[in-house]
Amino acid sequence: MAGSDRIVVLNQPAHGVPASEYAAELRSRLPSYHVALPRTEGETHETIGTARIVTGMHMGEELLARADDLELFAGGSAGVGHLPLDAFRERGVAVTNASGVHGPNIAEQVIGWLLGSARRLDEGWRREQSNTWQHFRADEFQGSTVTVVGMGAIGEAVVERLAGFGVETIGARYSPEKGGPTDELVGFTDTEAFQGALARSEYVVVAAPLTDETRGLVGEAELAAMPTEAVLVNVGRGPIVDTDALVDAIRRNKLGGAALDVTDPEPLPADHPLWEFDDVRITPHNAGSTPKYWERLAGILAENVERIDDGRTDDLRNQVVVPGGE
Repeated sequence: MAGSDRIVVLNQPAHGVPASEYAAELRSRLPSYHVALPRTEGETHETIGTARIVTGMHMGEELLARADDLELFAGGSAGVGHLPLDAFRERGVAVTNASGVHGPNIAEQVIGWLLGSARRLDEGWRREQSNTWQHFRADEFQGSTVTVVGMGAIGEAVVERLAGFGVETIGARYSPEKGGPTDELVGFTDTEAFQGALARSEYVVVAAPLTDETRGLVGEAELAAMPTEAVLVNVGRGPIVDTDALVDAIRRNKLGGAALDVTDPEPLPADHPLWEFDDVRITPHNAGSTPKYWERLAGILAENVERIDDGRTDDLRNQVVVPGGE
């Protein structure tokens, strides 16, 4: 089989869903291509040598060195910090990511947490568990201000779903001049503007990737700027939030609560103090879970295969490395 029509799917599951479902989806969308799913290391080494396209969650330099005909590595995750991008660039291989695949499901989890916090559904659940019929006070989400940190696919999906709730939205991004769907935009590298936005927000949603600029972005000063009743939601990456500062703020009642799908460290140790707080919700990096993961990723790759067939290797959807680029 010639490399010109070979796609190799690395046998790497996503959120517990086997890569065989991804391969099946690609075969359905790209019937003229040979989609291989090698099951062993030997099979992978054999098939990858003539592959035009390889797709999966990760690919190291050793495997890359065997892929003589490779034009595209289609990454299966939104983050690419774990990939040897310089090595791909040196070999003239394009790289794309899975940005957008997680948008709907992660945004739904964020909305669930925001509404649950406003209406104090966790308190209702606790009283249900003890068979206690006793009224408690709840708040309204309408009329609040929500700052969304990160205006990528996930951040925009969150803002889109907030549109019907009658809230004010502030977007915080590295380059605010790029615009966005929020009522207001600030740059998170502008300390005064960023902390000013946090000071006006009942809810702060972190949906940014982990970069040099976002690591530790929400620290002691940022948490102190937030109202004492404010709730912090993190569906980005754990190290964006200073864990020690967060624990201290909650312990001292300087923050209304937090909802965390990602933590630092991760996995969160069983004896970590974050587990002890009644006003902290934690899920095990599970917001990305969706039965449509491979379906959406296959859609991105199928679109890019058409562009590659047209010779547009520098104009791919979700492209993070351009062959021959800097």
